[in-house]
Amino acid sequence: MVFELKRVVFEPDALKYPLGKKLYERFKQEDVEIKMTGSHNRVTCIPGKTARESFMESKRTLVVGVRRSRKFEPCKPSAHYQLPLATSCPAVCEYCYLFTHFGRRPYLRVYVNLDEIFELARDYINRRSPEVTVFEAAATSDPVSVEKYTGSLARAIEFMAGQALGRLRFVTKFTDIDSLLNVDHRGKTRFRFSLNAEKIIKRFEHGTPDLAERLAAAARVSAAGYPLGFIIGPIFYLEGWQEQYRSLFAALSRQGAIADLEDLPLELITHRFTKRAKATIKGLFPNTELPLDEAERTFKYGQFGYGKYVYPVEVKKEIEAAFKDMIGTYLPRARIEYFV
Repeated sequence: MVFELKRVVFEPDALKYPLGKKLYERFKQEDVEIKMTGSHNRVTCIPGKTARESFMESKRTLVVGVRRSRKFEPCKPSAHYQLPLATSCPAVCEYCYLFTHFGRRPYLRVYVNLDEIFELARDYINRRSPEVTVFEAAATSDPVSVEKYTGSLARAIEFMAGQALGRLRFVTKFTDIDSLLNVDHRGKTRFRFSLNAEKIIKRFEHGTPDLAERLAAAARVSAAGYPLGFIIGPIFYLEGWQEQYRSLFAALSRQGAIADLEDLPLELITHRFTKRAKATIKGLFPNTELPLDEAERTFKYGQFGYGKYVYPVEVKKEIEAAFKDMIGTYLPRARIEYFV
């Protein structure tokens, strides 16, 4: 599944780089509106008479820019640092944590100064030597969604293949991954898929491939020799949750080549939300069925300093115990990398 663009906005300096020039020439030949902007952080040409219209138009807007910061953000608990190739995502998941970051105009951005980004990654690797440094390429984006345009993930995978002390990881809900299957990864990139119960995907993850499509793509990735992993989340404590997630693990276990992997990490993330995200969600999806009652949650501060509403300790313990039991039954070789 690939999203369809309606407009592409270029930062002038992006045209000084080969990828920027390539994208500009490509989109000139396509039925796509092209605009210019002084900064990839300030885009004012996205139409929409209502907040929802602007939101949906943003999801079909690609901004091509240059990343100037010489700093990589930390990325706990999955990696040491973020590897910034893109930001945002074209999917319309009602619960998306990026609502806290991007609000009502979550347009997609890609960066064209890849050599500079990779050189900075090399500096970070050298600083931590002789320890291995792990980079996350999907901390604030789903980079697979724009890969058909940029090829940035393929280049990042090839770059990391040549780093003795570097590792790359990313996660996706999308299944347009065939261009990555023959990349020389040398086992240094972990390819992960974000999964959820089938009913949750249909109910809240609009514009994304279904569970069967994701599992089929994961099987192709595993056959290509990539280290594989899965994020299961957000985990919802809703009526019938145990039955729904048991069906998910049963479906995973039927993928024999995956279930038999010796190295299969699982990242388990329970649902949480911020006050800002809740306000945005309510505005964009006034009829949402997401569980957003603050009285049923516990308030805590996250790693980036803002507060969020999480499930109470007793609920988290119940979920964790159930998931350990299901994983032991259906994926006995898998390991839980973390549960939050």
